[in-house]
Formats: sequence, structure tokens, C-alpha cells
Amino acid sequence: MVRTVYTGGTFDLFHAGHANFLRQCSKIAGEDGFVVVALNTDEFVIEYKRKPPIYNYAERRDILQACKYVTYVYPNTGGADSKPAIEVIKPNIIVVGSDWAYRDYYDQMQFTQEWLDKKEIVLAYVPYTKGISTTEIKRRLV
Repeated sequence: MVRTVYTGGTFDLFHAGHANFLRQCSKIAGEDGFVVVALNTDEFVIEYKRKPPIYNYAERRDILQACKYVTYVYPNTGGADSKPAIEVIKPNIIVVGSDWAYRDYYDQMQFTQEWLDKKEIVLAYVPYTKGISTTEIKRRLV
């Protein structure tokens, strides 16, 4: 069975933590699988984080498409509701960082375990890369 891994996010100021996360997504997808990133739009980032990303959507998309671990970038036009993107992508697996393990990822993405079960989608957590983040990079620049 070909695996399609879905992950989503803003991926602003692409860094080693992002690359490590996407590498892990690629490992889960396997040699013949796909990694699809649902990339947050600028409008949603502004709404959610109350400030615009450093790189605009097109720049972030181009950076992700250049990453060897990413098969395809899809615009997350549903904003906080990830279901529309998931419905289009039809993943077998949704992968998120372990930093979400102690937060309500289901509420954040606006789906339930029951909804995932009906779609036969597995939710997997991969280790978060400590010591590097977009917030940390911004802090270093100041």
C-alpha cells in the first residue's frame, strides 16, 4: 500500500527543525510514499498568530517544494479547519510534532478521533527537534 503522509503548518524561516521533521515524515511515507504539506495561507497566519509570516505564502511554498522530503505542497485554504485539505489529500497518516502531544491537536485541527477512524487515518507524533524554532531564530536576530 502506498502511504500518503499529511502534515500542515506555516514553515516560516525554514530551519533544521523543519528539515528534520519532514525527513521523519518521509521515512514514515516510505520509499514509494508521498509527503504532502498543507501550507497555511498568509491570511490564516495573520489571523492565528496575530502577525504576518516573515516569508509570504509563495516564498514558503517554493522553499518547501525545494525540500527533497516533500512531494507536494497544498494550500491550507480551510484555515483552522484542516478537514477540507485532508479530504482532498486523502492521507493514510497525519504526522505532527511531539510538541503537540500535550496540547489539544484535535481541537486545533477541528476534527475528532472518530472522524479520523471513519477515514482510516492514523495520527502519528514524531520527536520535536529541541533548540531550534522560528521563534528562536527571531530571538537570535534581535
